[in-house]
Amino acid sequence: MAEHPAASASLADLKIPPIDPAAIEAATRRQTTLTKPPLSLGVLEELSIRLAGMTGRLDPPLNDAVVFTLAGDHGVAAEGVSAYPQAVTGEMVLNFLGGGAAVNVLARELAARVVVADLGVLVELPTDPALRSLKVRPGTDNIAQGPAMGRVEAVTAIEAGRRLVREQLEGGLDVVLTGDMGIANTTPSACLVCHFTGLDPVQVVGRGTGVDDAGLARKVDVVRRSLEVNREAATDPVGALAALGGFEIAGLVGVILEAASQRRPVLLDGFISTAAALVAVALEPGCRDYLIAGHRSQELGHAAALAGIGLRPLLDLDLRLGEGTGALLALPIVRAAVRVLNEMATFEEAGVSNREG
Repeated sequence: MAEHPAASASLADLKIPPIDPAAIEAATRRQTTLTKPPLSLGVLEELSIRLAGMTGRLDPPLNDAVVFTLAGDHGVAAEGVSAYPQAVTGEMVLNFLGGGAAVNVLARELAARVVVADLGVLVELPTDPALRSLKVRPGTDNIAQGPAMGRVEAVTAIEAGRRLVREQLEGGLDVVLTGDMGIANTTPSACLVCHFTGLDPVQVVGRGTGVDDAGLARKVDVVRRSLEVNREAATDPVGALAALGGFEIAGLVGVILEAASQRRPVLLDGFISTAAALVAVALEPGCRDYLIAGHRSQELGHAAALAGIGLRPLLDLDLRLGEGTGALLALPIVRAAVRVLNEMATFEEAGVSNREG
């Protein structure tokens, strides 16, 4: 299928800068001088070096953390793939706005901001100054019967995510965290993971909101049918996103792409965020260098999705909530990696003997 002119033009201005080799070299060199055996801080050392490469500095500020919790509904909910009714999407958005959800609690604890955006919630939500209303339309179509959305709609949602990041830059934005809300959205996410990794649905489809065995079997069948019915439409990354995705997933693609273009680290949440990351990396491979996996969720296909991007999760806490909760819980580790690199004494400064040989 040929690229729609509007789809290609809308992303034409996107440029992902390469990571900074000089900063990587400087961070690597400093790690060898700190008062510890080489590599004794494991992943923290690797993370500090990666962050230097992303930001171009050894001491990137990470105080202004923003969780982008994007919401959308899914026509595939009609296939009975969720344990919860579709009305919960809109109800949970109101909970986010009221500060009563897990993402709000954790964000308060970690001094992070939560940006809540409606990309495609089925119901009309009340006007609220804390809600960014960027609805493409009220919910996607049923992917078990055809494409979720049109190509131009997919790009519109990507651009909405990009706009959210640019808006937050004005108030200070050091690190981007991804989050989502959308009943049934593990089903389109599973479709995207299957499409981009080549895995069979039985290796990817999980219980989502907690469906029983019969619900899981039904969900596997829905994913298999969705992949088949949309095979011809999913010929490129935008086509796959439009055919198999969701509006909030497409919005997260935009958040990831724009953050990378601004040299901001992206701390991924769970299964839905990682499905969006697979699309983003397929569109712009360079954005992979700006991604950090906050955790590995309980969802079956999340480990496979992370492996498809080449990311190692920082935490494994059996989470499967979404919203941005796993990314938030990993934020202190990311901040600690930078502090250790910059605030530990060197052997020379501390007057400690370095290793021999």
